[in-house]
Amino acid sequence: MLSLLLGIIYLSFISLGLPDSLLGAAWPVIHAEIGAPLSASGFVFMIIAVGTIVSSLLSDRLTRRLGAGRVTAISVAMTCAALFGFSFSRSYAMLCLWAIPYGLGAGGVDAALNNYVALHYASRHMSWLHCMWGVGATVGPAIMGAVLAAGHSWNAGYRSIGLIQLVLTAILFLSLPLWRAADGGAAESGRGGALSLREIVSLRGVKAVMLCFFCYCAVEQTVGLWASSYLVTARGVDPVTAAKCGSLFFLGITAGRAVSGFLTFKLGDREMVRLGLGIIALGILLVLLPVGNGAALAGLILIGLGCAPVYPSLIHSTPAHFGAERSQAIIGVQMASAYTGTSLMPPLFGALAARTSIRVFPLYLLVLLVLMILSHERLIHSTETT
Repeated sequence: MLSLLLGIIYLSFISLGLPDSLLGAAWPVIHAEIGAPLSASGFVFMIIAVGTIVSSLLSDRLTRRLGAGRVTAISVAMTCAALFGFSFSRSYAMLCLWAIPYGLGAGGVDAALNNYVALHYASRHMSWLHCMWGVGATVGPAIMGAVLAAGHSWNAGYRSIGLIQLVLTAILFLSLPLWRAADGGAAESGRGGALSLREIVSLRGVKAVMLCFFCYCAVEQTVGLWASSYLVTARGVDPVTAAKCGSLFFLGITAGRAVSGFLTFKLGDREMVRLGLGIIALGILLVLLPVGNGAALAGLILIGLGCAPVYPSLIHSTPAHFGAERSQAIIGVQMASAYTGTSLMPPLFGALAARTSIRVFPLYLLVLLVLMILSHERLIHSTETT
């Protein structure tokens, strides 16, 4: 029963990644067609981010009321509807409108599935599932590119991804009896009332884990957005090579998560996080030191490999740190913190670079890494002594 359900969850993670990179991939075509400024995509991303934060914070209440299966099915249905909404949009206002259900749906399915896997499956599956998200995030832009290359509009690209989501939505609703049978009719997060946000934050270790997720996603997104610009502007690397290195960073995360799944047979979640943070530190050191552009390129790839085990292992360790009955609530605030870091810290670096120099890029990453290391160790100490 759990094996069949696991296959459906793997499909869900691929589907979760499919639309995540679509807007960025298609925006050069979209903004020209609808007459929006090139920078206007930022507000659409912000709407999506706010939606994901809101639904992540509500995930505990929703999962206790509906169960993880229903929350996942309804959330994917919302993202499906949003994708079809994008596919019929002809104005910037319509894109902003459909960004609302997209963000709410993405945050809901992310929090619900991560908690379900943390409670029911081994750590290796968490790593491999997040690897599948990377596969989806890679395939989505490829589908959009193929549609555009065939002479169709960006709307058709969104419609193609929407059809894939529609099939998954049907599979999820048909699989609802599996979710109930797998849990024996019990709620995934335990019985009892949902915790308020104040109660969650007051728990020992929660502030530390929130900071850890905030800093992790800040590092990942800042590197993803600014690494190529740093290489070109500060290191004199040609734009083509810099762009390839940027793609290798994300490839490093995806491939690293595939490998991490096997490493979890020998290492626990705590060791996997520490290993990842150590590799990130080595990567930042190579970028920071003036030892040639080859070292900087290798450093950015190492940062990607180091990022690979951190996020899945932190999530999977949540029930062990805080208890199964609290895990959905904690994972909800973890997701909210992660999305906040994703939304705030890359633009903050842009503002900092504009006032100083883009050469502060590795120092910025180093500060975030130090905060991540300290918060992770604080999390371990706080929950061990609870």
